[in-house]
Amino acid sequence: MSKVLGIDIGGTSIKVGMFSTEGTLEAVTKIPTGEITSEAAFAVVTEGLKALLAENGATPEEVIAIGLDVPGPVDDDGKVGMLANIELDPEGLQAAIKRTFANANLAFVNDANAAALGELWQGTAKGANSFVLIAIGTGVGGGVVANGKLISGAFGAGGEIGHVTVNRDETDACGCGRKGCLEQYASATGIVRSYKRECKRLGIEPVALDGPTDTLSIFNAYRAGDEAAKAALLTMSDYLGYAMAQISVVVDPQIYLIGGGVGGGFKAYAEDLRAAFRKYCLAPSVATRILPASLGNDAAMYGCAYEALLEREA
Repeated sequence: MSKVLGIDIGGTSIKVGMFSTEGTLEAVTKIPTGEITSEAAFAVVTEGLKALLAENGATPEEVIAIGLDVPGPVDDDGKVGMLANIELDPEGLQAAIKRTFANANLAFVNDANAAALGELWQGTAKGANSFVLIAIGTGVGGGVVANGKLISGAFGAGGEIGHVTVNRDETDACGCGRKGCLEQYASATGIVRSYKRECKRLGIEPVALDGPTDTLSIFNAYRAGDEAAKAALLTMSDYLGYAMAQISVVVDPQIYLIGGGVGGGFKAYAEDLRAAFRKYCLAPSVATRILPASLGNDAAMYGCAYEALLEREA
């Protein structure tokens, strides 16, 4: 029976899902990796993939498609661009996998784009023709689907929603080198930053935070009535709603999905976000739905498997 593998590549390990061609997740494993730049490292990956199959009664010959998602740009031709946070030789890994899985079509996908495809295949966006996934974690990523097709862009920058400029008066630089990017306000880092500023402005002591991305503590403070937490989430919602309104005049999606780690707190800011979007958007887009994503941390694994399957069938 034909199988599809989705490989979610991280900095210290990869998570692999084995799927049916219909999209049923049949098994999951994690493979410790570190740098994936040598033949020895490639062998760790391929042996881990073979072990997953063997444990579930499948063989390499049954694998017809393998998708890999990476935290960096991937253009329309599947070429991987700069990878800032992991050590990976995409061409070397691809060649090693191809030697082991001769029947499989291989595809590389940006991780946020993969998450969008996952939601399209088996998540909240299943059956939708056009939607935008906004993944909010340490940064802000995105995936844009129009007319049922992922828009990755000529140079792999399609869906880089975190770098929509929302504040031209910002003096601090974003990680990308520009100033006033959405990521500076709507990411976990941005929310913590806004919270600390609000605490200082209001003259109150911030709650204990476990690092610069600890939005869980801020959400808990919000539920307990913390005014600074409320203001920080309102700031996030306002900037995010503004950015979504700008995106809508270009792609006009049916749905916005909010995912990533901060997406887990969606109920806390959902109404403020919807109100901000309605305030800023062009009138025809006011009916756009804003919903939480449903696949969580598995979305990218689903999505890269789906992209590999789509490319095989094209």
